[in-house]
Amino acid sequence: MVDFEWYRSFCAIYKHLSLSEAAKSRIMTQPAMSQHLAALEAEVGEALFIRTSRKIVPTERGKELYSRVAPLIESLESTTHDFKSASLPSMAVTKIGTAHEFFKEKILPRLQDFPTCTVTRFGTADVLLDQLKDEQLDIVVTPKKYPIPGIGFTKSMVEEFVIVAPAALDVPEVRNPEEAERWLSAQPWLSYGLELPIIRRIWREHFHKRPLIRPIHVIPNLHMILSAVASGAGISVVPTYMLTHEPESPGYRILWEELKVSNDIFLAYQLKHKHVPHILETLSLLQGVV
Repeated sequence: MVDFEWYRSFCAIYKHLSLSEAAKSRIMTQPAMSQHLAALEAEVGEALFIRTSRKIVPTERGKELYSRVAPLIESLESTTHDFKSASLPSMAVTKIGTAHEFFKEKILPRLQDFPTCTVTRFGTADVLLDQLKDEQLDIVVTPKKYPIPGIGFTKSMVEEFVIVAPAALDVPEVRNPEEAERWLSAQPWLSYGLELPIIRRIWREHFHKRPLIRPIHVIPNLHMILSAVASGAGISVVPTYMLTHEPESPGYRILWEELKVSNDIFLAYQLKHKHVPHILETLSLLQGVV
């Protein structure tokens, strides 16, 4: 089956007569662009370009394919643009990717202040950054910063994580980190994932070793984890911004606040859109929110 993206890459190569320039225009790597072309040529059964030492030239078959495909692609892109404009005639749309916990605690209370309509997607940092790279999102709130072509990152805030335990848990006095580590290792743990995100950071930074614990419950939702801790199911790690608006007696308490760790939070965005007014306004507002 032919991938629609092969045709878009083919048209970009035809317009630029250069794999490297075509790759830049589509914010792709040159090897990925070459793979698209090779796959399309394999599908049609013959070469679409002739490679020379200085540039590439379309074959007669390539010219014929471009004359048929280019109007269809332009029509599809125009239809999509017109559809978006028709569905939201008065306001631009900003597509935001973030963790749902962060959205609930930091963005939702200020949603009425946003300058545009918003479409929000929830997911892990890696998934959301891939969607940003593919232009499915405009801005991603992320704790991860990778060198991605065409993507810019702005540091926004520092989030802190602390260990939380049921309020009724009997916690001993400890005299040194070794005693704290032994006691913590013996407790039932709740984790966001089997790979123990953040928990490993605490062990590495404060105990200088890997944690030898296995979570009894894995719950990929920090609000549910906090509720489970409050109900007595075990101990876990959560960001402090989740604790700000909790009632005075929420059923949990922070253990040894000096064991906290921190993460940088970034706003990631398409560099080519950084001067678009509604993207700039949304980035500015998110800076204030976080």
